[in-house]
Amino acid sequence: MSKTKSVFVCQGCGYIATKWLGKCPDCGEWNTFLEEFEEASSSKAPAMRSSTFTGPVAFNEIDSQAESRFSSGIAELDRVLGGGIVPGSLVLIGGDPGIGKSTLLLQAANSMQQQDTVVLYVSGEESEKQIKMRGDRLGLNPSRLFLLTETCLERIQDHITRLSPQVIILDSVQTVYSEKLSSAPGSVSQVREIATHFLFLSKRDSIPTFLIGHITKDGTLAGPKALEHIVDTVLYFEGERYQSHRLIRTIKNRFGAANELGVFEMTNEGLIPIDNPSKLFLAERPAGAAGSVVICCMEGSRPILVELQALVSGTNYPSPRRMTAGVDPNRVSLMVAMLEKRLGFHLLNSDVYINVAGGLNVDEPAADLGIVTATVSSYRNLAIRSETVVLGEVGLAGEVRGISQSNLRIREAASLGFKKCLLPSNSMPKTDVKSDIELIPVKSVQQALEFLF
Repeated sequence: MSKTKSVFVCQGCGYIATKWLGKCPDCGEWNTFLEEFEEASSSKAPAMRSSTFTGPVAFNEIDSQAESRFSSGIAELDRVLGGGIVPGSLVLIGGDPGIGKSTLLLQAANSMQQQDTVVLYVSGEESEKQIKMRGDRLGLNPSRLFLLTETCLERIQDHITRLSPQVIILDSVQTVYSEKLSSAPGSVSQVREIATHFLFLSKRDSIPTFLIGHITKDGTLAGPKALEHIVDTVLYFEGERYQSHRLIRTIKNRFGAANELGVFEMTNEGLIPIDNPSKLFLAERPAGAAGSVVICCMEGSRPILVELQALVSGTNYPSPRRMTAGVDPNRVSLMVAMLEKRLGFHLLNSDVYINVAGGLNVDEPAADLGIVTATVSSYRNLAIRSETVVLGEVGLAGEVRGISQSNLRIREAASLGFKKCLLPSNSMPKTDVKSDIELIPVKSVQQALEFLF
């Protein structure tokens, strides 16, 4: 006869304790322990069955086979997935409430069913009529898309066996529970059980599965960190509440490059992919404004031009402010200290504000030269030429260091009509990338400022 054992599980990291603790000794979070019951003789998740597996096989004896992908019907979603949907892949999508996760997957399901693909949309948060209302608002009328409102894993599996769908969408993984476990839906054990079940299902039957996950107030996916290790791809949906564009970013991808970025615009007709995000971020750039400069950042394999703004103003307070939006504040403090020490700019009595227009977060060192030049432009009240783009990493000695993928950045700037590109001398392309853009190599910040001002 099986015995029931009571344990306390941290809902943040999955740490198991025999008694309740106020603070988790593993992740350090407070008040995250919940009591869960498990049977000592409960069987583990079934192993993945494969009729072709016979034992260990030598690496060089395995036949190479190119992965077959199929399109989701949305170009930006295909980009962040690495070029399309891989059969048997398990994809986890997280984001703030109301950001557009369900809308995006409903549009993708409609596009996939138009390719004669049977899609099963399982919702544990909305009824069929609510999903139907959203589809009508988006102008969708799919015939091979099936809706299921269910939260019990065993009953969901029965419907999957009868329908035999080619794509599964689960909204959301925190609302589904298994009758094998007595814990509440959304607990660590339930989330791990649900994710593992769909992992085995997708791998065994080669069914691509999309899981929608809730996020915590810190912006991370709710549930144990093991949830992100189980899945093949982790996507984060980002976007400001008062802006129309939405960003979907690849955090992990076993079938493609990570840190890829997809850009959408939220409209009444749903999420519309943006083919050229640079035009979107530069659409409202002011002409002839001091403290404004254009930089090119890399998001995965995509170069994006954004406007970086700086505002330097005097202050009577003993501690000047250093405020940033979209860039690392510690990086800005380093650049301000370098300007003060190496080039003699008296910024210790001035407030410095740095902003990336459009709401994009830039965290690569190639934006250093843009921060420096924008700060000096605002300090001197001299505008930088609007047809100039600035690239480069800056060291504390005032040197301009090389950057990666300069060819892609230069091509993107030239395609948008920029005439001059300020870049590190070590990053000059070996071949002529574009004849209609002038490349100005610099070795130090002093040289860059002499050219710009």
